[in-house]
Amino acid sequence: MQTLKHKGIAVLLAGIMLAALLLAGCTSADTARRMRMGVAGEGGVYHAFGEGFAALENDSGNGAVELKNTAGSAANLRLLMGDYLQLAVAQADLVQDAYEQSGIFQDEEMENKFCAVAALYTEACQVIVRADSDIQSVEELQGKTVSIGAEESGSEQNAWQILSAYGLNEKLVETINLNYEDAAAQLKAGRIDAMFITAGAPSAVVTALAEDCGIRLLCVDGAAAKRLQDSCSSYSVCTIPAGTYPGQEEEVQTVGVKAVLLASAALPEKQVEQLTKLLFDGRENLSTQLGIRLDTEAEATEGVGIPFHKGAAAYYKTAGITVAS
Repeated sequence: MQTLKHKGIAVLLAGIMLAALLLAGCTSADTARRMRMGVAGEGGVYHAFGEGFAALENDSGNGAVELKNTAGSAANLRLLMGDYLQLAVAQADLVQDAYEQSGIFQDEEMENKFCAVAALYTEACQVIVRADSDIQSVEELQGKTVSIGAEESGSEQNAWQILSAYGLNEKLVETINLNYEDAAAQLKAGRIDAMFITAGAPSAVVTALAEDCGIRLLCVDGAAAKRLQDSCSSYSVCTIPAGTYPGQEEEVQTVGVKAVLLASAALPEKQVEQLTKLLFDGRENLSTQLGIRLDTEAEATEGVGIPFHKGAAAYYKTAGITVAS
C-alpha cells in the first residue's frame, strides 16, 4: 500500500509538473518557451527577415517566435544580454563590441550571454541624397543636415565612423536621429540633405524613396574605406550593383558589415540546432521574399567574430563545417 501510495504521489507530481511546463509553453527539456526575437522597426530588412523566419519557425513545432520591434542592433544586444530577448539580429561590428565589452559597450557590466547562429547577409553602408542634390561626396556633407539613423542603431555607429573617416564630426555636420522611414520622408520633403542607412540592398524604404523623388548613393571608398577596415575588422568592401534601386545607373562602392542572427546561450542545444537547420532549409524562399541573397552555410560562418551556439555548431558539423562554440 505504501509503495502504491508513493507511486500515486509521484504520478500526481509528474502530472502537475507537465501541466506547468505546458502552461509555460515548454513541453520538454529540448524546447524553450515562447522566444522573443529582436528586430528593428518596420521598413528595414531586419523586420522583414524576422517576419519570414518567425513564420517558418512558428509552423515547425520547434517553438513559437514573437517579434519585438526595437531601435536596432545596440538595443537588441542589450535586450539579449538582459534576458528579455532569446533571439536577435544585429550587425557584426556591434556584436563583437558587445561580446568584448568595448566601443559603446565598454562601460556596461551585463554578461555576454549570447552566441552566434549564422551570418545572414552583408549590410551595405548607404549614404543617400536626393537625385537633384549638388552633394557629390561624403566630404561635401560638411555644413549639411544629415540623419544618422535611430539612436542605439548600428546605422548610427557606422555613420559616425564613416564621417570620422572623412574628417567630419558633430561640429562640422548637423546630425539628427531618425528611423529609416522618417528619414526618407524628411529627405523627400527637402528638410534634410542626406541620410545614412546600414541595411541589405535593396532596402524597401530606399526603393520607395527612389521611386518617389529619385536618389543618388555616395561612395565610401579609397583611403576612407581603408581607414574603416583598419579600425574595425568587421568592415568589408561592398559593391551595390547598378540597377539595385530605380534610376541607379552606376555601381556604388562602399563598405559593409554582416547581419548576424544571435541566440541566448540559455536556449537548448537541440532547439537551436533545429532552428539553424530551418534557416538553411528555408534560405531560398527567404531570399526571394527579401530580395536579398542570404548566405550559404559556409558563408554564414564568416565575419562573425564571436563563438557559435553549441546547437548551431552541431548543425554546421553535419554540413562538414567546424566552428568555435
